[in-house]
Amino acid sequence: MKARLPAEYQNKGAANMNQMIRQAQKMQEDMAEVQEKLNGTEFTATAGGGMIELVMTGDKKLKSVKLNPDCIDKDNPEDLEDIIVAGVNAIIEKVEEETSKEMEKVTGGLNVPGLF
Repeated sequence: MKARLPAEYQNKGAANMNQMIRQAQKMQEDMAEVQEKLNGTEFTATAGGGMIELVMTGDKKLKSVKLNPDCIDKDNPEDLEDIIVAGVNAIIEKVEEETSKEMEKVTGGLNVPGLF
């Protein structure tokens, strides 16, 4: 004896699977559009109380670094090094936060590893 689904549930799996695939494809297309938009966006961050200003694109390419001349001390290069590291970390964090925020709008908060 074989178990059978009630008539109203038969042949629904394929339609639901096709709908899920279409939704996933649409989400993937939307995510690609968002990522392309973010890649062209420039983000700016400062560090060291405004001693350094960095500009980076959404695809994490550093575009520019502006240093306040007051932060350049030949006798103490470690301070400048620390300010640069802090600035780079700040701008990367800013880009990642914005990327996550924009992708969450597309995915509705769905967190699937490897999607972005």
